[in-house]
Amino acid sequence: MGGAKSCTDEVLLSIAYACGGDVRKAVSALENVFYASENELSLPLARELTQRSGMRFDRDGNEHYDLLSAFQKSIRGSDENASIYYLAKILEGGDLVSACRRLLVIAAEDIGLAYPMAIAITKACVDAAVQIGLPEAKIPLAEATILLATAPKSNSAISAYFAAVEEINNGGGEVPDHLKDTHAPDAKGGYLYPHAYPNSYVKQQYLPNELKNKRFYKFGNNKTEKSAEEYQKKIKEGK
Repeated sequence: MGGAKSCTDEVLLSIAYACGGDVRKAVSALENVFYASENELSLPLARELTQRSGMRFDRDGNEHYDLLSAFQKSIRGSDENASIYYLAKILEGGDLVSACRRLLVIAAEDIGLAYPMAIAITKACVDAAVQIGLPEAKIPLAEATILLATAPKSNSAISAYFAAVEEINNGGGEVPDHLKDTHAPDAKGGYLYPHAYPNSYVKQQYLPNELKNKRFYKFGNNKTEKSAEEYQKKIKEGK
């Protein structure tokens, strides 16, 4: 996010002193100053953002992370008013970068397949925010926040992933011979090319033999995933 920009030693020293030796805070402050500055990192902006961050987030060492947690949980809970409140707390503290990152995570983790375009729209809002910097960055991020808070929710994708990881940690299984690369020494024939069949589907085994009946993904109870579920049933029943 963003190209090369020049930076004086005075800017770096200002951030270092203001953050009192806390490396995480210093890195976060540097990122925020970077994205809020034009071609050269601004000393007044560095002083302002680090001072504001210190006033709002450092009274309790965990306050900053508590705000980010409350922000995500409010969006996940479909409370648009609490969501915009915590966004304002984060941005008024000068932390543009954390707000952007958390919105992208939320779009994938909590909205997910219930509204797959949410992450694309959120990415566009985040890119706009980074390009224009604070204070105007608040506008597209507020848009993304309200969109995500009021969108349908599904964690089916990440749940499926962790279910697969659990199976891998328990031993998993080997790739079936007919799915191996054709150049592999132990590769065998038998692979059926789906596009050669109606609806680009033909029944064959893809999971390892040890896991052939495993189901990691469960369709979420929302319009988009229910439509996908119906489509899967249709092609697999040959209709």
